[in-house]
Amino acid sequence: MPTTVNISTSYAGEFAGKYIAAALLSAPTIDKGGVTVMPNVKFKSVVKKVATDANLIKDASCDFTPTGTVALTERVIQPKELQVNLNLCKSTFASDWEAISMGYSAFDTLPKTFSDFLIAHVSEKVAAATEASIWTGIGATSGQFAGFGSIVSTDALLPAAQEVAGTSAISAAATVITELGKIVDAIPATVYGKEDLKIYVPSGVARAYVRALGGFSVAATSNAGTNAQGTQWYTNGELSFDGIPLFVVNGLAANTAICAQSSNLYFGTGLMSDMSEVQVLDTSVTLGDKNVRVIMRYTAGVQIGAIEDVVTYGIPNAAN
Repeated sequence: MPTTVNISTSYAGEFAGKYIAAALLSAPTIDKGGVTVMPNVKFKSVVKKVATDANLIKDASCDFTPTGTVALTERVIQPKELQVNLNLCKSTFASDWEAISMGYSAFDTLPKTFSDFLIAHVSEKVAAATEASIWTGIGATSGQFAGFGSIVSTDALLPAAQEVAGTSAISAAATVITELGKIVDAIPATVYGKEDLKIYVPSGVARAYVRALGGFSVAATSNAGTNAQGTQWYTNGELSFDGIPLFVVNGLAANTAICAQSSNLYFGTGLMSDMSEVQVLDTSVTLGDKNVRVIMRYTAGVQIGAIEDVVTYGIPNAAN
């Protein structure tokens, strides 16, 4: 059965050659280096973790005396196979306002402008779905893979002291600074100060923080805000809290946050190009029908290297 296509328009003239789509989520977590990308993972890949104990260093002597212990552990990343399959009947567009671009022959083709739009639209939809899955995906749900939120909410190795209780008010300018401070206070000493340490926050938290730094009615800042510019101070630049970069991700749930090193968060896939390759197949030549198929096939998954180095906010851990 063809994919349902609903066309609603009263346009009667020639098509101007441009479609407008609603703004979609991109995948900033990947595009902006928020995670370590592991390409060419065909089935599974192992993330090795090395740990040594406190007895590694001893007083010097003339003899070689082995000391301490070295523990090798591993965490497995297994990308999930995903796909997009659409089936469009070209007759659907025959009476549309773009019919002229299909030609006048009975052996018509999918409108070129629509074909281009569809490829871009599907790619952006996949990017949006990937961004959401990276942080809040559930592996048992069709079209999703288990995200970081699923991992930190079920891993008993996450120290309880690093699971900061959340509040629904973190998105409010009056409380966001206090709540972000709780996250920083919970960062392990072994991780604090690392160059790639980031606090990953949803857009609502970032907006509240920007407003808080605008000052005026917020007691935690000076009256006129950052650089005495009030609410005009922010121009979509980088944000940081107590010297730690804030990384805004649209995939995180509201009033939650995760603090980790980007080198400790892994995104695995087969070929990166698979995630941006959309195939449009006209089956009229091979099957004698009037359909066009839109196909994407790719793999994606995430894993955390050392869960003990992660701080969560507002994400309950069922294993602790």
